[in-house]
Amino acid sequence: MILFWPFAWSLTMSATRHDAPLEDYLLALISGFVGACLLHSDSLIQSTELLSLGGGCIWNDIIDMDLDAQVERTKHRPLPDGRITVPQALVFLSIHVYLLFAMSRYLNSTAWTLAFLTVVPFTGIYPFMKRITYLPQVWLGITLNTPILIAATIFTNKTPTAAYILAAGGWSWTMWYADTIYGSQDKKDDVKAGVKSIVLLLQRYTWLALLTFSSATTTSWLICGLLNGSGTPYFVVSVAGGGFLLARDSFTVNLDDPKSCLRAFQNNGFTIGPIVFAGCLLDYLLR
Repeated sequence: MILFWPFAWSLTMSATRHDAPLEDYLLALISGFVGACLLHSDSLIQSTELLSLGGGCIWNDIIDMDLDAQVERTKHRPLPDGRITVPQALVFLSIHVYLLFAMSRYLNSTAWTLAFLTVVPFTGIYPFMKRITYLPQVWLGITLNTPILIAATIFTNKTPTAAYILAAGGWSWTMWYADTIYGSQDKKDDVKAGVKSIVLLLQRYTWLALLTFSSATTTSWLICGLLNGSGTPYFVVSVAGGGFLLARDSFTVNLDDPKSCLRAFQNNGFTIGPIVFAGCLLDYLLR
């Protein structure tokens, strides 16, 4: 969902800007959801064990098996546990990659070029970043938000300025929920395993980073709406509503409590993302 929502925001704003027919919009939206599932999704097995089902997650699990084995939260995943072999995982991964490229054939030339040059290469490099830098989520933020640019070009061959603003906001959103909140769950184990993260770099300044990233995200939604000529529903529901939820979780999350971090992280996929999308959708439908 955290990969799908930025795509959905951008697609809906583009559909509004270009008066895209409802059937074309819905087809692109469904395709984007399927693509997000193929690239980045997980499934809970027996409530405690995590099985990666998205191509990017499978690749990440293959590269990270040695690190996952040293972290309490991830040591029982199928690869470090030995229940799945690397060759089996690679076969599963290749199926996902094939399906992604099969779907991308129906994109226009600009959107296809963006997808080819960004999605697979950026996703492939990400697992190695945490071995060489304390800022791996900077790269992850770029990886997860390139679909914003792809979505913005589906109804046209040009990428508008508003899409770059939205992508910058999406990057800030990823930095907010990923390594600052989600990554705080593992900071003790990461020190032992030698994994680098922004949480370990910032330490006591992590909460200040939360406020900075959430403010930047909300500001990008505001600027993007102004550039896109969005209506009142967008500014009330997406900007004000989404901004309020970001602020609420920034002030209430306990970065020393893994359960609190997990709840705040999940809110992005099931509360914040949908609220921002709802404002975009209302704007499109009323237009």
